[in-house]
Amino acid sequence: MKIAFFDSGLGGLSVLHHARKAIPCADFLFYADEDHVPYGEKSRADILRYVTEAFDFLVGEGADAIVAACNTATSVAIADMRRRYAIPIIGMEPAVKRALDLDGSRRVLVAATPVTVKGEKLRLLLSRIDHRHLVDCIALPRLVTFAEREEFRSESVTGYLREALAPFRLEDYSAFVLGCTHFNYFKDTLRALLPTNVCFVDGNAGAVRELIHELGGEAALPQAGESRTRCYYSGRPVTDEATLAHIARCMKRLDEVYALA
Repeated sequence: MKIAFFDSGLGGLSVLHHARKAIPCADFLFYADEDHVPYGEKSRADILRYVTEAFDFLVGEGADAIVAACNTATSVAIADMRRRYAIPIIGMEPAVKRALDLDGSRRVLVAATPVTVKGEKLRLLLSRIDHRHLVDCIALPRLVTFAEREEFRSESVTGYLREALAPFRLEDYSAFVLGCTHFNYFKDTLRALLPTNVCFVDGNAGAVRELIHELGGEAALPQAGESRTRCYYSGRPVTDEATLAHIARCMKRLDEVYALA
C-alpha cells in the first residue's frame, strides 16, 4: 500500500509523522512543493495549478490515496481534486468543531494562513458550527517561512507571535487551533505565550482516522513488511544528504513537540 502526503512545504511532515505511527507497515510518498512555498499569500488560481501538478505526479507514482496535508491547498483545491481522481483524497481543515466541543463556553482562536482565514471553506464551516460566535481567527503567515528555514525557536519567532497575539485577551480562550500544518513546529514557543488552560487542537489525528476509514479500516491496512518513505521536492526525488538531513531534523523536531497539549 502506497500513501501520499502533499504540502506546499514541510508542514505536511506533521501529518506524515502521525500516519507513520498509526500505519507502520505502509509505504509513503511525501511531496513538498518547495518551488512555490508558501501558498498562504498566493492567488487561488496559482494554488489550484500547483496542487493539480502535484496530484498528477503522485497518482503517476502509484499512490493508493493522497492526503492534502495542507490546510491552504485543501481550502482551495480539495473539491476539484476529488472530482479529478478516483482514489481517496483526504483534506485538512482547521479542527474548529473539536475545539468548540472541548469547552463550549469560552472562546477559540484559529490560527491559519491568510488564504485559509479569508477563504469560503472556513467561512462556511464557521457558519455551520459556531452558533455562539465564539471563534476568532488570526493569520500567521511568517510561521511558514520560519519553519521552512528551521527557525523553530528564536527571539524573532517569539517576538512575531507575541505581537500577533497582543490584540487578544488570551485568558478568555480555551483552545488554540493549529490551522496550518507548519504551525505544529512552534508548539513549545506558543505554549510559553499562552495561558496554561489554553490547549492545542490540530486536524492531524482526524485526517489520519479519515484516511484509514477511506482505505477500508484497520483490517485493510498492511500488517507486516518494512515501511519506506520517499520524498520529492516539486516532483524531484530528494536524494542528496543535506536535504535528507534537513527533513530528518524536522521529523526530530516533531518528535520533541508531539506530546505538548
